Formats: sequence, structure tokens, C-alpha cells
Amino acid sequence: MTEDLHEWARSLDTLRDQVWKRLARGVADRRAPARHPTLATVDATGMPQARTVVLRSADPEAAQLRVYTDRHADKVDDVRAHPHASIHVWDNVAHLQMRLTTTVEIHTGEALEPIWTQLSDHAQQCYGFHPASGDPINEGLAYNKWPDLDAFAMLELSIQAMDILHLGHQHRRARFARNSGWAGQWVVP
Repeated sequence: MTEDLHEWARSLDTLRDQVWKRLARGVADRRAPARHPTLATVDATGMPQARTVVLRSADPEAAQLRVYTDRHADKVDDVRAHPHASIHVWDNVAHLQMRLTTTVEIHTGEALEPIWTQLSDHAQQCYGFHPASGDPINEGLAYNKWPDLDAFAMLELSIQAMDILHLGHQHRRARFARNSGWAGQWVVP
């Protein structure tokens, strides 16, 4: 019995298309589940680190995502040490879990000025702190904000693989990989 199964979860192609539709919605809609995915990295000591980020771009043709960060943030150091990350999204309405394995490039400097100038004043306030992001302080608000293009960074995540799980009456799980031209493979949930 599959009446609670979303129709798009029945084929590999429509399942993959649904993932990109939901990622694109995350970029455009502040209330969409994909707006705030979890980014997981590995720090210099080999320990996993996970944090919520804001999805800023989802490009299905290039199979790339983008997030912005302060270049002094720990996640940037993590990516410099290990240029790989995972993105996790749970979409409760669709009963859909998306786990995306990525390689990451860090972009900083004047090349980001066109993006920087498009950010609101409030958003710019998130990039540039004194002391720097992650430094210890004596009290919770013992820091100043100094919006600074030099502190702004973009993480460009090139998706290498997707592990997608749909939780319906009967669960369905599929894997897609860049190196197979995104041809999907059903796997046991």
C-alpha cells in the first residue's frame, strides 16, 4: 500500500528533480527546510563539526551549492585542512532526507565585491567581528561588528554524491553520483 508515497518518489529521475526543486526553494524562501541546511566538516584534529548555514545558491546544472561565511570562522579552517563537507537537509513536509557529499572551494577577496554590494546592511554585519569569529571573550556580547569585505567568504560546494531517503508507508532510498552522470541507484533504506 503506497497511498502516502509522494508520486515524485516513485522514479529515480523525479526523485532527483525533487531534490533540486527543494534546494532551489531553500534559496528563495526563508521558511523552506532547505534554507538552513546542516554543514558538516572535519576539523584539524579529525573531529566532526556540524553547524547550520544559510543556502544562498543551488545550481543543478553545475551540481553546486553556495553558502556565505566569515572567513575567520572555524568552518573555513576545517575546509582548508580537509576540502570536503556534507550537507544535510530534512524536509518534514515531504518526508525527505537529503545527504549531499561535496568538495569545497573557498572564495574570498575583491572577486566577491559584486555579491557583497548586493547584501543588505544587516547581512553585511555578519561578516567581520572584533575580536575575530571563534576567539574567546569574557562575556556573551563582548565583541564588535565591523562589516568588512575582507572578512567575507563564499564556500562553493560541488556535489559529488547524493543519498536521498523518502519516508513513506514504504521507505525508498537512492544514491546519485557525479561520476556516473547522476544515474541513480535504488538502495535498501
